[in-house]
Amino acid sequence: MKDLNDILGMASRVQEEMQKAQAELDNVEVEGVAGGGLVKVRASAKGRIIGLTVDDSLIVPADKGMMEDLIVAAFNDARLKADEAASAQMSKMASGIPLPPGFKLPF
Repeated sequence: MKDLNDILGMASRVQEEMQKAQAELDNVEVEGVAGGGLVKVRASAKGRIIGLTVDDSLIVPADKGMMEDLIVAAFNDARLKADEAASAQMSKMASGIPLPPGFKLPF
């Protein structure tokens, strides 16, 4: 029965570490960029959008479609960087936990 208690204790520690890592992800900030820096989106590694910057040169009614496309591209770039930051953070957290061979955490 000691082995089962060890496994349950390890599972509890893994859950605590995952919760801690998830909380830290909201403090990691990434920036998505489009149009050579004309549009920038700041986001947390959890995907929460923090800010949007649009260069004044894009604010031309005739170029509205292009500006919208650049905003979407910047959001997608920020999301990709947020996913990469989250993956790196979770991998770092998992590296310190002794998991059985072949065991994967849900990320």
